[in-house]
Amino acid sequence: MAMLARVAVNSFRQVHLVKGCLARGTALMKDKWKLVERGSLSCSRISDLKCYATAAKQKEEEQMFCFQCEQTRLRKGCTTVGVCGKTSQVAELQDLLLHIVKGIGVYSHHAKLMGYKVPFEIYDFTFSALFSTLTNVNFDENRFTTYIQQALKYRDHLKKSYEDECQKKGVTPKKFTQTEATWIPVTGVTTELLEIEGKKFGVKRDLPDYGADIHGVRQMVIYGLKGMSTYARHARLLGEWDDSIGEFTHEVLEFLVNGNEAERHDLGINLGWALKVGENNLKGMALLDKGHCQRFGKPVPTQVSTTPLPGKAILVTGHDMNDLEMILKATADKDINVYTHGEMLPAHGYPKLKQFKNLAGHYGGAWQMQKFEFPHFPGPIVVTTNCIIEPMKSYKDRLYTLNETGWPGCKHIHLPDDANELVEAAHKEIGYKEEDCNQKDNKILTVGFGHDAVVSNAGKVLEAVTTGELKRVFVIGGCDGSENKRSYFTNLADALPSETLILTMGCAKYRFNRHEFGMLGSTGLPRLLDVGQCNDSYGAIVIAKTLADALKTDINSLPISYAISWFEQKAVAVLLTMLHLGIKNIRLGPVLPAFITPNVLEILVQKYNLMPTDVRHPAEDLKLMMG
Repeated sequence: MAMLARVAVNSFRQVHLVKGCLARGTALMKDKWKLVERGSLSCSRISDLKCYATAAKQKEEEQMFCFQCEQTRLRKGCTTVGVCGKTSQVAELQDLLLHIVKGIGVYSHHAKLMGYKVPFEIYDFTFSALFSTLTNVNFDENRFTTYIQQALKYRDHLKKSYEDECQKKGVTPKKFTQTEATWIPVTGVTTELLEIEGKKFGVKRDLPDYGADIHGVRQMVIYGLKGMSTYARHARLLGEWDDSIGEFTHEVLEFLVNGNEAERHDLGINLGWALKVGENNLKGMALLDKGHCQRFGKPVPTQVSTTPLPGKAILVTGHDMNDLEMILKATADKDINVYTHGEMLPAHGYPKLKQFKNLAGHYGGAWQMQKFEFPHFPGPIVVTTNCIIEPMKSYKDRLYTLNETGWPGCKHIHLPDDANELVEAAHKEIGYKEEDCNQKDNKILTVGFGHDAVVSNAGKVLEAVTTGELKRVFVIGGCDGSENKRSYFTNLADALPSETLILTMGCAKYRFNRHEFGMLGSTGLPRLLDVGQCNDSYGAIVIAKTLADALKTDINSLPISYAISWFEQKAVAVLLTMLHLGIKNIRLGPVLPAFITPNVLEILVQKYNLMPTDVRHPAEDLKLMMG
């Protein structure tokens, strides 16, 4: 079959057909006679290709399967191309990479049990590999080929280390026969071959064995790990690390592959692992919070201009404050202004980043607005992490990716080594002119209400509760997206009475952060408090715990309502953290995850009263929340 596939691949190259036709053999057969007539394809190849096309036709309607994000097609799954823009080829490579990473988990966990010290770099690679498969992170096939090659090397290294440790201790090593632990390419590694092999290890592979309920929870565990890995990776880049998170990740992966068969088929045990993911994600978010505060100082309330300044400009989007700092340092004396975009907005609240005079302001809104906003930015655009979507020609040659992010044809650079390339690119572009900088259109955004800033005002908040100036706190945050249903969060925020506070974090804030909410009674506090990025959900947890302690109660007894907007796997990790903490009455939307089946939802409803947002009737939800 592999030889036949290679024949097909070579034939596609001969006739300059797109790579996607490999997964759609029927498309090739439609044109086969034209190709023969042109002399581009010999008749001797037709019979082989016809066999391949017949097999491909059986899968024509499902060339891939992915349902890890909120926007998945028909709320069931993407089967030909991802709504995010992920091709079936990239999906296959991601599936294969994840398959091998599970094998890394198997050998790592058992090597550790035998006393082996797993190298830090392998944990870090695991996080990076999982991060790369997150929604809207990496679409570059060649980069995934490199990831897969490295994953195989690490898995082989761990296999040998495990066997060596067993030999030292006079123990017969276990033989792991699962393909996660044994798969190797049958010939030389090529992207085309890996795509074909990846078809074997898709998301639905275990569905017949486990059934929809358990299969969905197992996928939720994996998606939670992906989200957790992003925060652990960001923390590591800031110098914060905890081996226990890496050890746990490999332990979970080992369970998914090699755990006790009865336990792997037990719904309750799988849900327990999901909650453990939430527990470890809490550690990761705490480490990231510590890393941010130690490197950049504790956030302070800060007003941010959205009007540009005249001069050359660089735009930084994504989540990585470490990258932003390197760009600010590289451009500090180069007459270049640096602007934030998307979830980089909270950078303006960190004292040590505010010290850079070239941190000029903020541009644009949430990630999904890129195709409307990026064409008009007059300088290079740097994508530090998700989200990236297919760039338009008008700015593709100005878009640079860092770290795990990637898009075919875009420049991928490394900081600080390639910082001069950004400087040169900025000077080549026109930058902002005087006439572009109309202060009359300036909108001031207020950021910097991290948990320390809010907790320092706890006295005012508690007094407002006593006097009746504060009746309820609403946590409205998470991810944004393009669907009209997400206007629920806008309408909910706008409808809140004046005796309420809004804590927001993540890019969901862009649904309402330009609206005027005024001040909370006589407290001097604005009613809208921007806690930070999506990972700063940790800050909201700290705030809730502080209020609960002050009032001598538990979090669920506080006058707090949660309306969480989810989109990708970091939101899954945060949700699992909230459930781990026992937080109840969470409204999740705009729709529930496709991987949560009705039976699993019923369990979550019974235990946590998890519920979907009523996107058509936010006013009804508000009545229930105000209670």
